[in-house]
Amino acid sequence: GMLESGIGRAYNVALASLSGFTLPGDLSPSARYWHRDLVRPEWTHSQGLVDVPWDRPGLGVEIDEEYVESLTERMAVLEA
Repeated sequence: GMLESGIGRAYNVALASLSGFTLPGDLSPSARYWHRDLVRPEWTHSQGLVDVPWDRPGLGVEIDEEYVESLTERMAVLEA
């Protein structure tokens, strides 16, 4: 979707990179909506293309936990 963090963008890029996937979602660079994104590296475009991070594990991005904590106003731990 349009307005999402780099975490959601990672899922969109993963889906869009599947063979036979012909209708990718909007893939804007992080800087289009955010001063700073929640992931490293931030998503960028070059000539309308997005690099798929095949060489990195998982979704190819790392959550910037320190930045997320700096934005957190309240946190709750839920246990079963």
